[in-house]
Amino acid sequence: MKISRFICLTIIIIVIAILWFDESNAPTTLNQEQWDNGEETIKLTIHPEDVHKGNLVLVNQEYGIKENNVKNDLINLFENQDLIADYGLLDKNIQLSKEVMVHFNAMVEAAKKDGATDFLISSGYRGFKQQKKLYQEMGKEFALPAGFSEHQLGISLDVGSSEGKMEKTDEGKWIAENAWNYGFILRYPKDKTAITGIEYEPWHIRYVGKPHSKIMHDKDYVLEEYLAFLKDKKNVEVLVDGIKYNISYYPIMKPKSVIVPTDYGYEISGDNFNGVIVTIHK
Repeated sequence: MKISRFICLTIIIIVIAILWFDESNAPTTLNQEQWDNGEETIKLTIHPEDVHKGNLVLVNQEYGIKENNVKNDLINLFENQDLIADYGLLDKNIQLSKEVMVHFNAMVEAAKKDGATDFLISSGYRGFKQQKKLYQEMGKEFALPAGFSEHQLGISLDVGSSEGKMEKTDEGKWIAENAWNYGFILRYPKDKTAITGIEYEPWHIRYVGKPHSKIMHDKDYVLEEYLAFLKDKKNVEVLVDGIKYNISYYPIMKPKSVIVPTDYGYEISGDNFNGVIVTIHK
C-alpha cells in the first residue's frame, strides 16, 4: 500500500514538473508550418511584466496602469513644432508619444485632402498628479481616477475641431470613418457604452496600430471585445495593405520563449491582465 502511494505521488510530481516546464521554458513557434524549412529564427523571451506594456494594454475602471509603463518617447508638442503637422494645440504643455505623433501627422495630412483642415489637439499624455487633480475637480462622471485613464499611457489624445463640436464637424466625421486606417480607434463609440463603461466621446482616439485597428474596424469591436476575441482564438492571420500579419495570444504567468523568423518584424504588447499578444509580419 505504501509503495503504491509512493508511486502515485511520484507520478503526480513528474506531471506537474512537465507542465511547469512546458509553460515557462519550452519555446513556442508561431505557426511553424508557414515558414520555409531551414529559415533562421530568433528566440524572444516574454516576461510577466510585459503583460502591462504596449499599444494594446486595456486601461479602464477595472484595469489600471503602473507609472513605469508609460511610453518612454514622450515629447512636448509645442516645443517641437518642426515635428507636428498643420493642426492647433490648445495649450503649451501637451505631450504625446513621438511614435503616435508620426501616425497622427499622416492622418491629418490625409484628412486635409478630403477637406477636413481644422484639427486641434486639446489633451494628450497626463501624469498621475495631473490626472488626480482632474478627477478631484471634475468628479467621477467626467474623469477617471489616477491610474485608470488611457491618457496616462501617452498613446491617447483628445482631438477637436476649431469649427465646433467634434461629432458635427468635418474633422469629427472624418476621424470616425478613417482613423482606423492610420492605426487609431475611436475608443468610446456611442453604441458601446455598456461595454466601455464610458459615455460617447467622439474626440477621444487611441493608437493601437495596424493590423489591430483594421480588424477592430471590420468587426466593429472596441478594445475590450478585441482582446477577448484574441484570447479566444489564440491565433489570427490577416492581410492588411498587402502585408500578411500573424497575431498570437499567450497567457503569461512565467517567462516564456517564443520563436520567430529573423527576417520578420514583430511587436509585443500585453493586454494588462494576464496575456501577451505577439504580432509578426514580413
